[in-house]
Order: sequence, then structure tokens, then C-alpha cells
Amino acid sequence: MNAYADTGLLISLYGQDANSGNALSLTRRHQPTFLLTGFGEAEFANACQLCVFRRQWTSSEARVVRETFRSDIHAGVFQVEDVPVQVWTLAETLSERHAASLGARMLDVLHVAIALLLKPEAFCSLDERQRKLAGAAGLRVLPA
Repeated sequence: MNAYADTGLLISLYGQDANSGNALSLTRRHQPTFLLTGFGEAEFANACQLCVFRRQWTSSEARVVRETFRSDIHAGVFQVEDVPVQVWTLAETLSERHAASLGARMLDVLHVAIALLLKPEAFCSLDERQRKLAGAAGLRVLPA
């Protein structure tokens, strides 16, 4: 199955946090091939540094997580895709339809818009607000 994973889920898979067990369980159960864009890769790098800022990880831990992630990208673990140019128009539409009622942030909206355009079999997230947005947009959300 191909799936789109939000950055929070990827951080939980590659590093240790409160959601790591749930993220590992999801991947073991469904064995997805995750779609990845340059946007996702850049946000992952930023998220690693935020973990250092929040004192969740040391700089060395963040470097190892980032290197492991990059290694997996080069090994073909991810299905790398370009961000479709239509993402901006779709993100604006999603914002107009759902941001006021769901409290969707722009990064959440962008993830959902990209997923809609890439048409994965599932959208994987442990973030409740992002899960609601993805469901409202018509994506199959995992975990169920």
C-alpha cells in the first residue's frame, strides 16, 4: 500500500517520542510505502531541529535521526514525488472550507493538499487536527 505520512508520524518512527509505539504499530500492521516530497523532507529536517530546541533530543541524536532518514531516502524506502504545482490552489480551497471549523494550520493544509494530489491509498497521521482535516477532505485516514 502506498501512503502519505505527515511529518509528526515520520519523526515518531525515526526518533523516540510518546507516539513512537503507535507509529511503529501502524507501519508493522499496514506495511506502507510512504510517499515523500521535498516539502516533507524539508519539514522533517526542521522538526529534528525543533526536537533539539525543545530539549527532546540532543544535537547528536537529531543528526543520527536525520542521517538515517536520508539514508532511507537514498535506499528507496520512500516513493519520492514532486509537489504538484496545483497544491497552492487546493490549499487555499481547503483552508476556506475547513480552517475555521477545524483549526487547521497551514502546514497541515499543505500536507493534506499534497496527499490529495498524489492520491495515496491512505493518509497516516497521529495528529488529531490533521486527521480530521484529511478525513473531511475525503482521504482514508490511518490509524482508523
